[in-house]
Amino acid sequence: MTARARVRAPELIGKGGWLNTGDRQYTLADLRGRIVILDFWTFCCVNCLHVLDELRELEEKHRDTVVIIGVHSPKFVHEAEHQAVVDAVERYEVHHPVLDDPELATWKQYAVRAWPTLVVVDPEGYVVAQHAGEGHAHAIEKLVEELEAEHGAKGTLRRGDGPYVAPEPVATHLRFPGKALALPDGGFLVSDTTRHRLVELDADGETVRGHFGTGERGFTDGGPDEARFSEPQGLAVLPDGRIAVADTVNHAIRALDPATGVTTTLAGTGRQWWQGSATSGPATEVDLSSPWDVAWFGDRLWIAMAGVHQLWTYDPGQGTVGVAAGTTNEGLVDGPGDEAWFAQPSGLAAAGDRLWVADSETSSLRYVDLEGAVHTAVGTGLFDFGHRDGQAGQALFQHPLGVTALPDGSVAVSDTYNHALRRFDPESGEVTTLATDLREPSDAVLVDGDLVVVESARHRLTRLRLPEEAVRVADRAHRTQRAATEVAAGTLRLDVVFQAPAGQKLDTRYGPSTRLLVSSTPPELLAEGSGPGTDLSRDLVLADGCTEGVLHVSAMAASCDDDPANEYPACHVHQQDWGVPVSVTGTGTSRLPLVLAGMDEQG
Repeated sequence: MTARARVRAPELIGKGGWLNTGDRQYTLADLRGRIVILDFWTFCCVNCLHVLDELRELEEKHRDTVVIIGVHSPKFVHEAEHQAVVDAVERYEVHHPVLDDPELATWKQYAVRAWPTLVVVDPEGYVVAQHAGEGHAHAIEKLVEELEAEHGAKGTLRRGDGPYVAPEPVATHLRFPGKALALPDGGFLVSDTTRHRLVELDADGETVRGHFGTGERGFTDGGPDEARFSEPQGLAVLPDGRIAVADTVNHAIRALDPATGVTTTLAGTGRQWWQGSATSGPATEVDLSSPWDVAWFGDRLWIAMAGVHQLWTYDPGQGTVGVAAGTTNEGLVDGPGDEAWFAQPSGLAAAGDRLWVADSETSSLRYVDLEGAVHTAVGTGLFDFGHRDGQAGQALFQHPLGVTALPDGSVAVSDTYNHALRRFDPESGEVTTLATDLREPSDAVLVDGDLVVVESARHRLTRLRLPEEAVRVADRAHRTQRAATEVAAGTLRLDVVFQAPAGQKLDTRYGPSTRLLVSSTPPELLAEGSGPGTDLSRDLVLADGCTEGVLHVSAMAASCDDDPANEYPACHVHQQDWGVPVSVTGTGTSRLPLVLAGMDEQG
């Protein structure tokens, strides 16, 4: 049996209480005898949503020995609202208990540094592994099998039903709709995201004409009662009249023919894109990653590829897809497309010579010009957000998911976590508020001079007249509240901890199988150590005079089955991005460990 470090697991504390337990409150002692997997997540984070999907099979296969507990740890102010967490648990079909921890109490107790992070607690209540980022389901399943054998033999494993209690279903025509499209006859097509289908509504925005898709999660082409989607989002009309659909959790672009009602697949394989996968080629042979919105611009279908922080395009004439902008690094960097950084682009709108982008995790409004260069109109980065009108340089959004071109050249922004509809005027450089008291607006479409808004968390479309004057809103500025790591001046040793799963080793057949990319905000924080490399450890030199900032660390490791007799071993990619706020102090640490997989044995 593999020797493992044993650290007593801290108690689970969350001011918001427990969800999906039938109102019962749990402690770790109540779960003794079960293998507990803590999933530290927040619902804005697309990587967290990927991990929810990765864990579904494990959750089903080991349901009598494993209890998965989501520990909801908010980044944005809106995510600290209890009802927003309740909504997110239903929206993303979370079928395990969730602890609502709005003050990050449990996050701090477990010294978590990134969303998502998975922590495995054995049946005796000891932490035996920690994994940050995506791609760890295979490794955790191997560990679960080891723990089942070990504690089954010791008599410390308790089998049986888990603590999950399903909430009562709610009857509504739509359930957490994502995006909408105005149809030529005045009706609407809406992505009914949580029910995995498309719904056609009359011009009143309420009366249901019909649906496309069975309503069950899946990836199947066919007619209205055969096709299956998985959390569809964005919609756009193609030149041939078909409607492109961002089929988000299927990592695919689908096409609905309104004349026949038949859905086909335009792009994607159904598999999630990972580092090292093809970035261009025949559309149905290239993996995609959580496409969130689509728009026709410059003779191409543009795709907001939220899962890898990029924009891709689909060329219907050639039948190909490829990266158009973004490096896969998460952040806000302008410039030529191949140098720009995005952070979960989630909304697109074409307007003349600009493709507008709602870049949700940087709470920003950005655009691509006809040469493919990326510009920021409003927003400053990953950690600053709020509700502030005024000149673009100081205006703030909070996790916007949608953008809509208006006839006068301005754009409406679905400012999702502010529950507001905002407006940006490129001529004046001014941001104003058009409407408030919406509930998680995720998109809007222009109809006869009015805006029809997708109120996602109210499960409806809401028609608004464009106001003559802006709504006045008190300024609210926020910054992500994460305690800074105190570090010493001078040299800081960065160690990304990675231990290959049992029965696997790093895949070095074709060269290094690890990658490390380091940068900082502000860039002058690092005198030495920024840039790419293949070693997971590096000495960073902090510049004299810089006392605080954020270190951006992106790490990847590929491990394969350790069996010399197997010519084609199964391989798995593990990856994570960290944004670590640091403060330089006289008593700070000279080592920064970040756990990608395993345990930090120097910690």
